[in-house]
Amino acid sequence: MNNGQFQKLEILDCTIRDGGYINNWNFDKKFVREVYRSLSKAGVDFVEIGFRGTGKYFDKNKYGLWRFSPEEVIREITANISGAKIALMADYNKIELNDFCDAKDSLVKLVRVAVHRDNLKGAIDLLEKIKAKGYKVSLNAMGYTNYTESERRDFMDLLKDAKIDYIYIADSYGSLFPDQIKPIFEPLLEISNIIVGFHPHNNLQMAFANTLEAIKCGVHIIDSTIYGMGRAAGNLPTEIILSFFERTKKDRYNSIPVLNVIDRYFVSLQKENTWGYQLPSMLSGMFQCHPDYAKALVGLREYTIEDIWKAMEYIKQKNPVGFSKLLLDELINEGIIGGSEKMQNREYLLTDSDRVTHKISAITGKPEVPYINRHKGRDFLVMANGPTLKEFKTEIDQFIAKYNPIILAANYLGGLFKPNYHAFNNKRRMMSYIDMVAPESKLLIGQYIPDEMVREYTAKDYERIYYVDVLNADFSIVEGVVTTNCRTISVLLLGVAMVMGANRIFCVGMDGYVGIDKNNFYFYQEKDEQEDQEMIIERHRRCHGFLEQIDEDLNKRGHEGIHILTPTSYKSFYKGFGNYI
Repeated sequence: MNNGQFQKLEILDCTIRDGGYINNWNFDKKFVREVYRSLSKAGVDFVEIGFRGTGKYFDKNKYGLWRFSPEEVIREITANISGAKIALMADYNKIELNDFCDAKDSLVKLVRVAVHRDNLKGAIDLLEKIKAKGYKVSLNAMGYTNYTESERRDFMDLLKDAKIDYIYIADSYGSLFPDQIKPIFEPLLEISNIIVGFHPHNNLQMAFANTLEAIKCGVHIIDSTIYGMGRAAGNLPTEIILSFFERTKKDRYNSIPVLNVIDRYFVSLQKENTWGYQLPSMLSGMFQCHPDYAKALVGLREYTIEDIWKAMEYIKQKNPVGFSKLLLDELINEGIIGGSEKMQNREYLLTDSDRVTHKISAITGKPEVPYINRHKGRDFLVMANGPTLKEFKTEIDQFIAKYNPIILAANYLGGLFKPNYHAFNNKRRMMSYIDMVAPESKLLIGQYIPDEMVREYTAKDYERIYYVDVLNADFSIVEGVVTTNCRTISVLLLGVAMVMGANRIFCVGMDGYVGIDKNNFYFYQEKDEQEDQEMIIERHRRCHGFLEQIDEDLNKRGHEGIHILTPTSYKSFYKGFGNYI
């Protein structure tokens, strides 16, 4: 790289805009002002101060100020600071032309529109209209690594006639390696009168290496963020690229102001809002998929890495645009992840080996559930893993002594109890806790956990829990097989208790989630496991629905409904110990 390349190069810092994914753009004004001040002192060319978005597409109560970046606020935080030019980002289909005043009335110099491959022409048309208002404009092509060769040719044809100033390639999934940079950028750099930019992500720890390769190829402008702040693995750290350039152009760049603001704000900010290299981000990069797929699969804490790897291969083959919840549900429901496809949807088409392991009838092709009515007429106690299990141990022991129930428990019990049956239907938790099963407890293993995996971790005899995992299915029991999409084992065990012939079913430790304060969110929290809050709420909602269905089913069979004895957010099922001990 020569001095000429450095002289032409521009740096655009997008900390507030891209970093806003971490905290929903809830940065206070003083923080944003200090970021802008430090970047201006450092010699950065552009600061992308946030997003601009149309109010009708957003619930403004869910987002902070910088998801909309009003003109008057931009003026306020930049007042009396000279330096970096202001840029804004907008998502195509979430912005309208009248969201931008004429450029002469704005401090914004550059407007960038992010767009997927299915809306390129519409985005270019919009940018040309924004440019007519006096702004410089940029098309940011997301997910470019997933374009087919035909789509890339069509894209080049669009750009040759486009009246825009910048074209950015975003390594949206952080999937690129340095040897892939040149073939991507060389054709774009041949288009005259368009400035070519690169937006790197750090999923595979390649952001800096890829950036150097892009500069070597002749790219004109690079994106970065302070301390690499950004969704998931984050971005190219501004301070690193500044420090690198300082070696050659000390009169142009100065990393010290940025390092100061990192020391003052970003070190503590990262502790509060995690970003940086992490497993879901690496998987996203490896399979060139939207990061929310890997994040969701890892966050469910149900699947092994082998399962998730298989799922990511499936997603890559589908080559979706962005993130699709429907696609994620599809791969879970169709058995592509989490278990044998052969055992989904009651299609028990198994090999001879499977038939032995799962006790499959050669006549009906269905599992012969061994525990049907095994404890007919007995009371059952299902132990979930909420904190109340420990808090109310004395009362639970008294209840057990008085009623002698059949105890079904699962996952981590902390050595507090020795149930009649100890169950697992989650591979991760089985691997973590199966060695804690008491010798006198009968082991129950969900049918979707392969026998070879079980045998890696225990030589103990076990029986299978038979259930059919069908998305959005109602609870039912047919020939001892429970149909449920509720992957919470303690709720599944309510169905198992019914199959075993329960008269009454009691529950402890089924706490649900508590409150709305993020510090109080938990769902059957085991040891130090943490789960995403949205997943917690969704799981709570889904479990509550199954509890209602199970309760109704019990009543139809002439039995009492569900009795939860320890405090719970499932208020309608809470009975307490007072009437029983």
